[in-house]
Amino acid sequence: DYELCEEWEHLYPVPREDLINLHREHLLHLLEMGDMDKALQLLQRIEDPGVCLAISEQSLDQHPNLAASHFLADYLTAHFYASLTTARRNEIQALYIGSKVLLTLPEVSRANYFHLSSRPLLMLEQLLMNMKVDWVAVAVQTLHQLLAGQEIGITVEDIDSLLSKYAEKALNFPFTLKEKRS
Repeated sequence: DYELCEEWEHLYPVPREDLINLHREHLLHLLEMGDMDKALQLLQRIEDPGVCLAISEQSLDQHPNLAASHFLADYLTAHFYASLTTARRNEIQALYIGSKVLLTLPEVSRANYFHLSSRPLLMLEQLLMNMKVDWVAVAVQTLHQLLAGQEIGITVEDIDSLLSKYAEKALNFPFTLKEKRS
């Protein structure tokens, strides 16, 4: 049906908003099916960069699954970096990094942290609070690699500060030892 609508679009004038809605729904369908190659081909077929940007951003704002969010954040950063405002750029890069960190977690646990995908530092803190130390180690290593040369409002120093804070709390004893009196 989507292909038929695309053919119709080439034969008859279609309002811009309808065109964006059509392609957005088609893109989300392809991404939900896990067909990233066809999704990329669809985006490449769209001749108007403004329409392509609108479709990609609206699709990302619909909060699709993890793989789709990762794909869209990567696509927007790679193709429309200069067209995005600084705040939007930081938001999309944070989502890209957060989704990358989520992909390092065991698959059965990803759903528990998906709502934090756009806030990687908060996700790291949640992992620390849940005592998932092994997962934190992998997440920190991934974050260090991804943050090299990026500016998204999170720095390696922020990560180190968070780890120091929780390491300090882990060593904090709430009581004192009493001396034996003879």
